[in-house]
Amino acid sequence: MKKLIFASLLLASTLTACAKKNNEPKTEENKQLKTENKMGTIHLTKAEFLSKVANFEANPTEWKYLGDKPCIIDFYASWCGPCKTIAPILEELAKEYDGQIYIYKIDTEAEQDLAAAFGIRSIPSILFCPMTGTPQMAQGAMPKNEFKKAIDGLLLKK
Repeated sequence: MKKLIFASLLLASTLTACAKKNNEPKTEENKQLKTENKMGTIHLTKAEFLSKVANFEANPTEWKYLGDKPCIIDFYASWCGPCKTIAPILEELAKEYDGQIYIYKIDTEAEQDLAAAFGIRSIPSILFCPMTGTPQMAQGAMPKNEFKKAIDGLLLKK
């Protein structure tokens, strides 16, 4: 219950901070900063996964990717050392490939149903989801160059 109250307070303070930013005067400097600010990784809940990635509950026998760009899904836990190692790499890649792919993160402890649905037994587990075809799973920490090879070859087909 304390966690729920804390999360609600944190969300309320975040929303307040965002509302204040929207009231800033529209200067050329602000416009330039906003266009330079690239997208980072995106944390997903089960409900968001079902609407943005694949609704495996509605289609349990067939993979139907719902996104408009290929994606990488990082199944992680906050206490996991290798997960912490690849987190900054994924942030860099999210910015580097902004507009081309999504990089989602799923906390396996908070989203145990998703972890179970994908048979996650080892973390980090990385799911590469191309626009068409079957997604592919990789386990363990990977260096940035291996992520780039997978993104370019599997997801973007360069």
